[in-house]
Parts: sequence; structure tokens; C-alpha cells
Amino acid sequence: MDSVLRVQGWIGPRTLLLTTAAVPLTGWTVHAITLHKRLAATRKDPLTGLLRRDAYTARARRILARHGDDAAVVMVDADHFKRINDTMGHAAGDTVLAAFGTRLAAWAGPRAAVGRLGGDEFAVVLRLPADRREQRLAQLVRMLHTPVTVDAEWAVPVAASVGAATPDMTGSRDLSVLQRAADAALYDGKHSGRAHLASREHATVPSTNGRRAGRPGTSVWGQAA
Repeated sequence: MDSVLRVQGWIGPRTLLLTTAAVPLTGWTVHAITLHKRLAATRKDPLTGLLRRDAYTARARRILARHGDDAAVVMVDADHFKRINDTMGHAAGDTVLAAFGTRLAAWAGPRAAVGRLGGDEFAVVLRLPADRREQRLAQLVRMLHTPVTVDAEWAVPVAASVGAATPDMTGSRDLSVLQRAADAALYDGKHSGRAHLASREHATVPSTNGRRAGRPGTSVWGQAA
């Protein structure tokens, strides 16, 4: 009988100790999960679900370092977006931006860096070998020119200007240079309904407030139907 009491006495405090220790452990686990979710939220744009600028930049640089000349930087601007906001309201504009985010993410795939840089401006960095560029950029143009359904009723006509830059065409693997070149190519073909690929000249175009029209000499792919 005494031995039974001794065993029970030993098990009781130990069980209590383990149970007590599990409480803060569980609390810290929940806390860690919450912090992880908050961190993930700070990395993504709440409207489109795309990466914010800092998170996009970090991933984009890794892709460029990994794939080199097989990588591409694609800049996208929604065309006539202010008109949508002014005539249909900001809720409709938000729906269009969210749709663009979904389409860009679907087009680029899970291994790409897809970011919303601000307003109606987006950027994508992905592996895009030379023998697939024409087909893939034309596909992107078609996707971005497909009407967006607003309030499950209205099919809103949309369009976007697209510029792309690649290390082999610009002579640089620097993200800032490639974005500037892609942006210059985009503005060469603004509202054209086609994707424009930057040349080496576009990498030397100066930037004014981050935006500047490019120079002639772009390749043109994928006129929207």
C-alpha cells in the first residue's frame, strides 16, 4: 500500500509539471503562428494578394541570380484605369486591380516574383527562355485584355501596356536596370495593345520620378485581339 502511495505521489506532481509546462508552450506556438501570419500580411498587398515592393524585390533578385539570361522582367500598367474609377467608382477599380493581380499570378506561376509596385503598376520577374518569349508575352497581353466582371453583372473592358526586358537583350542582370528598360519599352508601346521587348538602348534611358518614355527600337509581340 505504501508503495502504491509513493508511486501515485511521484506521478501526480510530474504530470502537473508537464501539464503546466504545456500551457506556455501552447501559448508561444499560437503567438508564433500569429506573428507569422502578420509577417506574411506585411509582405503582400491586401487588395491583389501580390508581393509588396520589398518582398518582390528580394525574390526578383534571387530569380535573376539563379536564371541569368533565361530570366525576364515584365512591367505592366493598367490602361485607362482612371476612367474606370471616375465612371464606375473605386469599388469597380479595385475589382479590376484584383483581377489583374490574379491573372498575373496565374500567368507567371508560383516560382515567379509578382508584385504590385503601386497604384495600377505591376512587375513580374520569372524564368522566360528566349524560345518562349513571343508566345508567353502574347498570352499575357490576351489575358490582360479580357473584360473583367464587376458585381457579377457588368463586363468591363480592360487593357494594359506591357514592357519586358531580359539580360541578353539589355546587357545587364541588375534588377533596377532591367525594370527601367522594361518601363521604357512599355511607354514606347503605351496603349498599343502589344508587349514591347526592350533593347540595349532602353537600359540607358534616364528615369524621371521613376517613369520615362523610352526610345524607338523595341520588338513588338502579341497584339490583343
